[in-house]
Amino acid sequence: MVKRVLIIGGYGNFGSYIARSLAADPGIKLLIAGRSFDKASRLVSQLRAAAEPEPVALDISADIAATLAATRPDILIQTTGPFQTQSYAVAEACLRQGCHYIDLADARAFVAGIGRFDQEARRKHLLIVSGASSVPCLTAALIDDYRPRFTSLQKIDYGISAAQQTNRGLATLSAILSYVGKPLTTLIDGRRATVYGWQGLHAETYPRLGRRLFGNCDVPDLELFPARYPGLRTLRFAAGTEIRVLHIGLWLLSWLVRARALSGLGSFASKLNRLAFLFDASGSGRSGFHMFLSGLGSDGKPKSERFFMIAGSGHGPYIPCMPAILLARGLANGAVSATGARACLDLIDLQTYLGALEGLDIEIIRTADAAP
Repeated sequence: MVKRVLIIGGYGNFGSYIARSLAADPGIKLLIAGRSFDKASRLVSQLRAAAEPEPVALDISADIAATLAATRPDILIQTTGPFQTQSYAVAEACLRQGCHYIDLADARAFVAGIGRFDQEARRKHLLIVSGASSVPCLTAALIDDYRPRFTSLQKIDYGISAAQQTNRGLATLSAILSYVGKPLTTLIDGRRATVYGWQGLHAETYPRLGRRLFGNCDVPDLELFPARYPGLRTLRFAAGTEIRVLHIGLWLLSWLVRARALSGLGSFASKLNRLAFLFDASGSGRSGFHMFLSGLGSDGKPKSERFFMIAGSGHGPYIPCMPAILLARGLANGAVSATGARACLDLIDLQTYLGALEGLDIEIIRTADAAP
């Protein structure tokens, strides 16, 4: 039986990657939704789909329940952020309608709080998943895979370096700007400590990419992982831009926010996004992800592991989109039977995740026992 999959923001940055990946699945009929019916129709006309897709006009700030009642999706994928400023209205509408819900949220409180719907979702045999993206899905899968190699996993330092020549969504930038210069808590030396968004300036050297800058980011992992990995003493997640002047410019602005000379940078999102496009000629389509894990090995001696993902040809966005793609397929063909409401943890293992990326311009590099 063909399942109806509605993608909110289906013609947008991440939504279009998901739509193109699911279109050829004979068990899925896509509903491409967004505020612009014309843009949805344009993408529908470009998709090579097994089942004819449909455009849908949908505004999540309006009566989403009426749209779901009219379109009758079996599965809904919510890609439109920033989730830092959203309520759970879409998830609640899915519960009322009786359809599965998947989002790509990267907002700490939003993802951590989705469990409030667990009892109702289980009663209705629905899966309500938040954070079906790089964080916390890929990051937790990586830690779970490496954890047995340590008798004591003590420190995790990881981050994402974005390609300059990529589809940059305004919502993604708005999400980052929401915490630039703002205080956030993380785990340092066994204690909850306060750091500031886009500060903690540091550089990492990537294979193939060279040296790139990073700054502190607020992600669901910082809330979820201290309890999930109780022996952990230090946890740092960071992100950065390929173009150094853009990264340093945002770092300088973070100090104005921290000093309260600016209340925040959200109102500058459109201008900063347009400014970033001016640097495209100086950048590339290569992005990266790194995770450094350290602690004690089976012999009781210090041990460390390093993991890199290098994405070229503009294929980086497939990495955060993959959990939603895999879950939608699994729900459609019956391979995923989980119910309840949860952050996207323990639903996709590392082998499955990385296997789904095969065929893309994405290289995996692992090294062991590098200096912590």
